[in-house]
Amino acid sequence: MIKINIIEEDKSWRNFIKDPERYIKRKNIKLNKNYKKYTKKNIFFTLLLSGDRKIKKLNKKFRNRNKTTDILSFPFYKKQELKSKLKKDKKIYLGDIIINLNKVKSKSKKFYFEAEFNKLWIHGLAHLLGYDHKKDGDFNKMQKVEKKFLSFIN
Repeated sequence: MIKINIIEEDKSWRNFIKDPERYIKRKNIKLNKNYKKYTKKNIFFTLLLSGDRKIKKLNKKFRNRNKTTDILSFPFYKKQELKSKLKKDKKIYLGDIIINLNKVKSKSKKFYFEAEFNKLWIHGLAHLLGYDHKKDGDFNKMQKVEKKFLSFIN
């Protein structure tokens, strides 16, 4: 079962999603109901809902890029390491995802805000699960996983 620790650092999120924690938990219930791969595991990650200032600071510190971005993912394990952990451990911390409210707003119209937000946190989750998009083949695999997860939560 996948669990999400939600930290709402920027309260402006509530202007777009009334109760972000409740919203994400409902989506996560759907994900777990449809994605049976980890039913006997206790897998969790942290999702930080931030704004420009926090994500820019983290982007500078960890990626040496002094600018804002829409999402940052910090996987706790490399892909092979995670595979090994998933085989032997029941409790696994995947890592952290940070999403920038202002980038979600600018990429979407208010009506589509939730869809854009879902795409981003699912994209971050795919990274935490070891997927990447540096090469075309990897990009295609990751995109398939994202589409599958999105179909589970919608």
